[in-house]
Amino acid sequence: MKSFSFSCELPNGVHARPASHVEAVCNQFDSNITWQNQRTGMSGNAKSVLSLIGTDTLLGDECLITIDGMDEESALEQLKQFINNEFPHCDEPLAVSDEGEDESLAPLPRNFSNLKAAHIRGRSVSEGFGKGTLTAVGAVNFDGLADLPEPRALVEEQNELDSGIEAVIKSLNIFLASAQHTEGEVIKAHLSIARDKEFQQTLKDNLVEGRSCADAIIATAKHFGELMKNSSSAYMRERELDIRDVCYQLLQSIYGNERFGSQNTLTEPTVCLADDLTPSQFLELDKSLLKGLILSHGGSTSHTVILARSFAIPTIVGVEGTKLSAFLGSEVVVDGTLGLVVTDINEPVERYYTQEHKVREIVATRQAQFRDVAAQTADGKVLEVAANIAHSVEAKQAFANGAEAVGLFRTEMLYMDRTSAPDEDELYNIFCQACEAADGKSIIVRTIDIGGDKPVDYLNIPAENNPFLGYRAVRIYPEFIEMFKTQLRAILRASAHGNLKIMIPMISSLEEILWVKDILAEVRQELRKENLPFAEKVPLGIMLEVPSVAFIIDQCCEEIDFFSIGSNDLTQYLMAVDRDNAKVAASYNSLNPAFLRTLDHVVREVHRHGKWIGLCGELGAKGSVLPLLVGLGLDEISMSSPSIAATKERIAKLDSRECRQLLNKAMQCRTIQEVEHVLAQFRMTQTEAPMVSGDCISLDRDLRSKEEVIKTLADNLYLTGRCRYPNKLADDLWAREDVFSTGLGFGFAIPHTKSEHIEQSAISVCRLANPIQWGDEEAQFIIMLTLNKHAAGDQHMKIFSKLARKIMHADFREQLMTAQSCDQVEALLKQELELN
Repeated sequence: MKSFSFSCELPNGVHARPASHVEAVCNQFDSNITWQNQRTGMSGNAKSVLSLIGTDTLLGDECLITIDGMDEESALEQLKQFINNEFPHCDEPLAVSDEGEDESLAPLPRNFSNLKAAHIRGRSVSEGFGKGTLTAVGAVNFDGLADLPEPRALVEEQNELDSGIEAVIKSLNIFLASAQHTEGEVIKAHLSIARDKEFQQTLKDNLVEGRSCADAIIATAKHFGELMKNSSSAYMRERELDIRDVCYQLLQSIYGNERFGSQNTLTEPTVCLADDLTPSQFLELDKSLLKGLILSHGGSTSHTVILARSFAIPTIVGVEGTKLSAFLGSEVVVDGTLGLVVTDINEPVERYYTQEHKVREIVATRQAQFRDVAAQTADGKVLEVAANIAHSVEAKQAFANGAEAVGLFRTEMLYMDRTSAPDEDELYNIFCQACEAADGKSIIVRTIDIGGDKPVDYLNIPAENNPFLGYRAVRIYPEFIEMFKTQLRAILRASAHGNLKIMIPMISSLEEILWVKDILAEVRQELRKENLPFAEKVPLGIMLEVPSVAFIIDQCCEEIDFFSIGSNDLTQYLMAVDRDNAKVAASYNSLNPAFLRTLDHVVREVHRHGKWIGLCGELGAKGSVLPLLVGLGLDEISMSSPSIAATKERIAKLDSRECRQLLNKAMQCRTIQEVEHVLAQFRMTQTEAPMVSGDCISLDRDLRSKEEVIKTLADNLYLTGRCRYPNKLADDLWAREDVFSTGLGFGFAIPHTKSEHIEQSAISVCRLANPIQWGDEEAQFIIMLTLNKHAAGDQHMKIFSKLARKIMHADFREQLMTAQSCDQVEALLKQELELN
């Protein structure tokens, strides 16, 4: 007999997930292995997940492992190594999980924070907001089950139970093969429970004469549920969900989904709360009633979150369910833009979101005019606007959002967070689904960009000191040639059903292009021999992200059909900056004149050789940089699909010739700051409008607080094209209010700021239906002065002083207060302030 002691280092103790890791190691040996918690004195079979959980082992508990059997020496050595090296990492978070307010979360805008609304923060993964009854989903309530099946002969019931357990294990294994990381870890824990000897033995012990399988399963669920509920650890008590989930799957396996169907039926507008939600559970939910989703776990690339975005469901992650348990059954608001849940919807909160809804409706209606038409500038220059996607499930929504093509299908997401690479048929079906959604529009499929900063466990690529410059993308293809060929075969086969193009990432030399072309020719020949259909002329392109390609662009044009600029990596490599290193991140800026000159050079050269070039990096969705991209003369830009309609709208207002002149000017700048100044000046000329105009004046408005006034006027400046970030502009106005209130008395207030967030200086006017409190004064007539920080000079104080002096005159105040129309107010202000 061998034994050793150690202290448990897991923050949440030994629950289902770490127990499944221990069980997997111990079951490799024939010896009996016992785990004893020295604090509680409780012992358990280390080959059983549930027995391990039953020891109630918490952080800091001293544990004794005893091994007895023929292979105890090797078991001791391997278990010691596991406990020392791997066990401390068995409970690493599956995804972001915030304990309290995370300091890394951005401060909330003042228009919201000033409301003092009760809320809980999380991380936004799908924007928008929705209101509904907070309802827990995913969990199973056995007490709510009625009309259970009648028992049959004991032998029949035993056979049914054995078959059911076998079917659940088989089903979990199938799901595990294609699961994302978060989902995969949960499935592994559930698989360990289903296989667990103690779990199976308890089921059999509960199956006695006169009882059905259903009775035995529910009794088993309650037995182990009580075991977990009595744990000293709050985290362990919450893990009771794992047992309930597996037991309910067992009921469904034996009796079918018709008898034990989904318990997640929505009957009213609902905000769903879940510890985690599988894609299939999400798809079961009625999307017309699903108004928001709150997940304790989940990442921005999980299948469930991808689905939530595609259905435009506001979603936040990283909120522990226990923080919201008191609000179940109550109405809440999920704000996926700010990343929070409002738990007390009072009147100010209701009015805040009514205004948000109004703004979104106006913008959506305006952008809808551009969604389904080709993007072109005011002078008729066409620029295709495409979508970036990571899975075929995103394609349908991308085209619904106005995508003219898919400019980047990032296929590495199909390989990550799973136990093995997808096979050819799985990939083929995914690409065919994307083709179906595209309906003839082109899709650029980027082959796997794995390795380096995107590790995949099953490939066993060693960690590197500098992964961005390391073993990744096309550089790993020769070692993993069969995986590369499998992907090429799947793309080519799917090309028989749609307009697909192949793009290779991280190309840095002509040798790599020629090698890829040889492999592609081999794959084509294999498909011909197998009589598998594919399109003979599938265009081949490369990502232009390694600077060396810029200097052999003419030679590359002789070998390939198109290019797509990866602006993120090209900036990083050109400037020799690790964008994730905070100490040098300031140098990672795509407005560097050297970067702009590089872009101009490659676009000119590619077009000189009669080839096509697009841009698929994050730069494409930045409205401030869009005039430079139009000036480059790119054939296409691609971005996340929610940005497409807005980008088309911006393009329609630009003149390509003016944009070219702007680019020439920017390339002559010596610093990034000079380029930013040139862009700011250009934006001001694009949105040129009088300082006082009717679209910034409203009369007799039902606004009931200072917050509502500032938000409404800032939002209107956004809607009229004078401001791109209304919340930031409002924050600048509040910063001025913090110094002293801008209430002047006589029922007037003049909030004001010089801000970089106002692109066209403006005077906004709002006459209220009823006075509101403004500092120590009451105000009913608001004149808001917002001037561009870089162009205002001393104009800010001149106008403010003139306004303040005018308001001292009773006749001026009377004329404003009694004006019958916005036109009268506009004319009066222009006359008195000499702004004509």
